[in-house]
Formats: sequence, structure tokens, C-alpha cells
Amino acid sequence: MRWLPRSVAPSRRSEVVPSPNIWYYQRAYEVENRAQDVDGEIWRVLREEYDWAGRDVLDVGCGDGFHLPYFARDARSVLGVEPHEPLARDAAERVRDLANAEVRQGRAQRLPVGDACVDVVHARTAYFFGPGCEPGLREAERVLRPGGAILIVDLDVTSDPYGSWMREDLPDYDPPAVERFFDRAGFRCRRVATRWRFEDAAAMESVLKIEFSAKVAARAIAEVHRRNAKEFHAGSAEMTLPVGYRVHTRVKPTGLALPGHSAAAGDSGASSSTSPRMA
Repeated sequence: MRWLPRSVAPSRRSEVVPSPNIWYYQRAYEVENRAQDVDGEIWRVLREEYDWAGRDVLDVGCGDGFHLPYFARDARSVLGVEPHEPLARDAAERVRDLANAEVRQGRAQRLPVGDACVDVVHARTAYFFGPGCEPGLREAERVLRPGGAILIVDLDVTSDPYGSWMREDLPDYDPPAVERFFDRAGFRCRRVATRWRFEDAAAMESVLKIEFSAKVAARAIAEVHRRNAKEFHAGSAEMTLPVGYRVHTRVKPTGLALPGHSAAAGDSGASSSTSPRMA
């Protein structure tokens, strides 16, 4: 989930920057995924923004597929796209028994699906981090049907304490500039307050150590211990942590194209009714 500084943004040659956490610490990242948003606030806001029930969902940068089964509960189809082959393989294994879900290896800049074949493009703390992600936004528009939505979930770096740790590790990151970028690109933004819950201190520490530099992780771990001291002395081993997110939403026009958006339909004005699983 740790964001990358502008200096290591994808080059045209590579187009893929290794994730500094899940690519190398997959087990700890699984612990993190299970700890995040235990009250389901992000899912609530996403569904309020655009309900995917009965629709076709594409999850960009799906990692090892943690979120795919949730979408698959009531989506018509779910496709996970992941550039890193070991993660794509594990994601495919995770959804092996789900008839309406599959995984393909691919990149946000070149999605392995046809034009206008999905209703939702979802990305959570993957690829879409502000200026520099324009190729992925163009691809998301290409694969969306008219009336479909791009749903981007990222961390709110202005929300403390997690945001302060991120700002210390990424001093050149400019949260207002990122918000202006998405605003100019036609996205609306909702801030979401969530709660992470770890089963014990060891789980919490393992996660913060893969998210931050050693110095910042040590400070973050100490602060989380202080925040949970009362519960610990009361006999609870669980550790909780407030973390803020932003949900960015843009709906593809169903009529004339708007500035910054791709055309809402092809020359015929008709949209594809083909599921990505049939592409």
C-alpha cells in the first residue's frame, strides 16, 4: 500500500513498478488486508457511489485477489488484472471455485480486455496515485461501457496518524496536487474514516514494517502501542488503528463525451453487452 515517489514512476520501457510491499511480503500483506476497514466503511461508500450488483467488474492491480470474492457475491462477472505473475497465479487460485470470477495477467496501461465491456473499473491503493497515471485512466475509459464508473480508493495522506507517517516517508508527495489532479479529471471525492484491527501486536508490527521505512515504522509502532495501552491493560490483545481513505468516482457519460473523458460510444453509438469473461 505504500505509495511510490515520483522519481520511481513507471518508465515507458518498463510500465510496471514493483510494489514495495505485496510483491515481497505477501504473507504480511494478507494480514494487512484482513485488518483493514473492519467495519466495511469503504465497501459501503463504494456501493453508494456505484452499485455493481448484476454488473461486470474489473479490478485493476488486484494483487493476490483479496477483494475479488467480495465483488463476486453479487456481480455478474469479476475480472482481476495483475501485472506480477506470482500474484496473478495466487489470485486465480483464490477464485478458482467462483464461477463468475477470473484473473488475467496484465497492466493498467494495457488492460487485457476489449472496448466497452465492463461496468466498473475498481482500483484500491494500486497504480492510480495522481499525476502520471493518465495512461491507466485512458484505458479505464476505453474498457468502460457508457454509464459505467471508475472507482479509485487511495489513502488520505492528510488524515493522521497514518497520513503523518506517510508524509514523513514521502516528503515530496503533494496531497493537494493529487486532489486537484483528480478534480480536473472529473472525479468526485469522498473521504472515508476507517478502522484497522489486528489480532495482536505482532500482526500490527509486521504490517507497519512493510509499509514504512525502519525509522518511521518504529515511531508508528510505538504510537499504536500507546493508543491501545488501555485496552491492553484491560486484557485485550487486539490492536486498532484509525486510517483515512479517499474514494474517487467518475461515471462515463452516456451521451456526448465530456472534456477529459473518452467517447461515450463508438461510431454506431451502441455499447457492448459482452461480459469480459467472453472477450
